[in-house]
Amino acid sequence: MPLDGPDSWPRNISKRQWLVFYRVDGMLMQGGGLVDGKGEEWWNLPCKPHKGINGTTMPGPCDSPVAIRFFMSTNLTVKELKIKNSPQFHFRFDFCHSVRVESLTIKTPAQSPNTDGIHIENTNNVKIYNFFISNGDDCVSIGAGCYDVDIKNITCGPSHGISIGSQGVNHSRACVSNITISDSVIQHSDNGVRIKTWQGSSGCVSKVEFRNISMEAVRNPIIIDQYYCLTKNCSNQTSAVKINDISYVNIKGSYDVRSPPMSFSCSDSTPCINLTLAQVELQPATRGRIVANPYCWNAHGTVLTQTIPPVYCLMEETNVTIDNTNLCG
Repeated sequence: MPLDGPDSWPRNISKRQWLVFYRVDGMLMQGGGLVDGKGEEWWNLPCKPHKGINGTTMPGPCDSPVAIRFFMSTNLTVKELKIKNSPQFHFRFDFCHSVRVESLTIKTPAQSPNTDGIHIENTNNVKIYNFFISNGDDCVSIGAGCYDVDIKNITCGPSHGISIGSQGVNHSRACVSNITISDSVIQHSDNGVRIKTWQGSSGCVSKVEFRNISMEAVRNPIIIDQYYCLTKNCSNQTSAVKINDISYVNIKGSYDVRSPPMSFSCSDSTPCINLTLAQVELQPATRGRIVANPYCWNAHGTVLTQTIPPVYCLMEETNVTIDNTNLCG
């Protein structure tokens, strides 16, 4: 088990990760038992976003260790593990190739900040299958530089859902493509399937398919947010990560009526294009509540079958032009 909190961590040892594997090839990580990240004291650092009436975020040291990190590694298999209470992300893969993660159980309180289940960045040829996760952030988060990712049979929640992003932080270029998320359940979560990007960035998110996903009392079941911001003071900017070729097929279930069941908030200067919806049916989780209307801003696409509720706000593709200069291959 890791050390008890920030005060016990040796000063000359990085707080970025607890267990790290660097430049390994052909590794299998498998086993029974339970890995306890003992993250409670890390979650209570004053810099962490705390929820609730008295929630605050204060300046100060904020480094918290990822429980298990793989860096610049290939041909990895992680399976049949149970892990809880990581100080920050539970698993992180950076600059890796050919990764298979399956049959995991991750359990961390819903109020634990920044405790993503699996985060990948600059990583490709990834398969994430058959796991259960409840935590205080994204079940799976997909960062910049990822492509050829297949996520299947995930039970997710309570959580922040499954996210592509955030992309393009600090005016950076972000490219993500060929992502499939399918045959999964998202329950009692802040978000369902989400794409989030920062303004003032470049690159693209393209060729993404969300298919066969069941929602249960999810606040934002389907969301694209090109105005992602952690404060209320982010000003509008002209450049953006381009979003195109995104499909939503057989997404059904219920949503928390505090937010629209579908929200496509796209950049003023760079519209979302080639969005496709088919067999999307989302009903209020609370009986007797009026079905909320989807929200669209500068979003263009096609509705192949009648949705519930109807998506009248999606614009047709006929007059859309997009600058292909910074699109990813």
